[in-house]
Amino acid sequence: MNNLVFLPVLLPLLTGIILIFFSKSIPLQRTVSALSFLLGIFLSVYLVSQVYSNGILTLDVSNWKAPFGITIVADMLAALLVLTTNIIALCVLLYSFTSIGIEREKFYYYSFFNFLIVGVNGAFLTGDVFNLFVFFEVMLMSSYVLLVLGGTKVQLRESLKYILVNVISSALFVIAVAMLYSIVGTLNMADISKRVAEVGQPGQLTVIAILFLIVFGLKGAIFPLFYWLPGSYAAAPTPVLALFGALLTKVGIYSIFRTYTLIFYHDSEFTHQFLGVLSLVTIIIGVIGAVAYWDLKKIVIYNIVTAVGVIAYGISCLNEAAVMGSVFYLIHDMIIKAALFLLIGIMAKIAGTYNLREFSGLIHKYPYVGWAFFIAALSLGGIPPLSGFVGKLLIIQGAFEAKDYWGAGIILMSSLLVLYSIMKIFINGVWGKPQEYKGSPIGIKSMLIPSAILVAISVLFGIGIEFLYPYISAATDTLIDPAIYIEAVLKE
Repeated sequence: MNNLVFLPVLLPLLTGIILIFFSKSIPLQRTVSALSFLLGIFLSVYLVSQVYSNGILTLDVSNWKAPFGITIVADMLAALLVLTTNIIALCVLLYSFTSIGIEREKFYYYSFFNFLIVGVNGAFLTGDVFNLFVFFEVMLMSSYVLLVLGGTKVQLRESLKYILVNVISSALFVIAVAMLYSIVGTLNMADISKRVAEVGQPGQLTVIAILFLIVFGLKGAIFPLFYWLPGSYAAAPTPVLALFGALLTKVGIYSIFRTYTLIFYHDSEFTHQFLGVLSLVTIIIGVIGAVAYWDLKKIVIYNIVTAVGVIAYGISCLNEAAVMGSVFYLIHDMIIKAALFLLIGIMAKIAGTYNLREFSGLIHKYPYVGWAFFIAALSLGGIPPLSGFVGKLLIIQGAFEAKDYWGAGIILMSSLLVLYSIMKIFINGVWGKPQEYKGSPIGIKSMLIPSAILVAISVLFGIGIEFLYPYISAATDTLIDPAIYIEAVLKE
């Protein structure tokens, strides 16, 4: 049964390799990719059920027992994120059939799409800090190709910045891993956690903790390391932007989740307070950008920055309510950001522009697009009973428990501004006087279906909170009590 743990990584890897040999047969690539991700969803659902029934599942690769070999670990947090990733990947893939364009499809688009998911799922499932770096690189190399496919001037310009930032981040990652290994003498995350309590070098470990925060902050877009994100993401075509916005920054945030609850707990008064301050500034910068822009892409992109800050703040509080809220909000944000990017892609295709000042009244001719966007906007703003409400409420509760009233106030105020920024699109672009549009309505129905599926999942995620609560609670327990993870991996 434990071999099931590696299948979410192995399946897209094999799919991507096979598709390389059929690069000219676009229908075959589409069909094989869709079936692969559909199978991936079923496998992920089964993985979640097995983790819930049997506890954390581990796989020691090549039968080298932890901590000496490479270990793949599926706790509830990793299993839920893998399931969410596969659902988003399938919806974005279906959207790509109509929107990405035949020229990009011919140049191994579907292969690199699958390879990106290999990196994302691998990062969620690895139990080894060096292999976290490896899966990061698989994810990033695939993202380089997806970002530059099409070869437009803006893509090439922004890809240079994107690659440069990530090369620097990767170099820092290797340095951080080497420094950590020099102190604890192991790369297995469970074993690192155990040895951190024994080595008695808090000063060096605090420096390493901050270095890891810089690395993951660059990848997750935490202030002041978010500067590369708005331009780079805005250059990508809509399906790639949806994939990046939903998944890539969340891998960085997941890594902070894992390391700052499992490894770097020795000096939380400094490291976690520092993370908390950065996260609050990230929230403020994100809402300012979202409110200020009139470009559809930039508004939603800056809301990524805001969400990253909210999730990171929950981690910094390090109490059960806040951490559970961050888990809720992380899954919610992955789904709703993918839905919003796909929906604004439809709106821009109809209007022929991403400039919100240049169109209005979409709901009169395209009511399903308009109302789907309205529901997604309310969910992003945290309006009950939609999916954004519970996570943010728990994070605010955690802030009050930590007696950080400023933090709670900033998150509450940011919720209003986030709602304003996204409703600005609805009021000005979706509502209002109908007009003639410069774009093309061809393929809108095919693009709306996967977008609507994600919006529906977001609604169900909020309404079905009682059903989901035991799973989120199980994920939170592992984060709050690292001993559960350590015992499962090291078999103690």
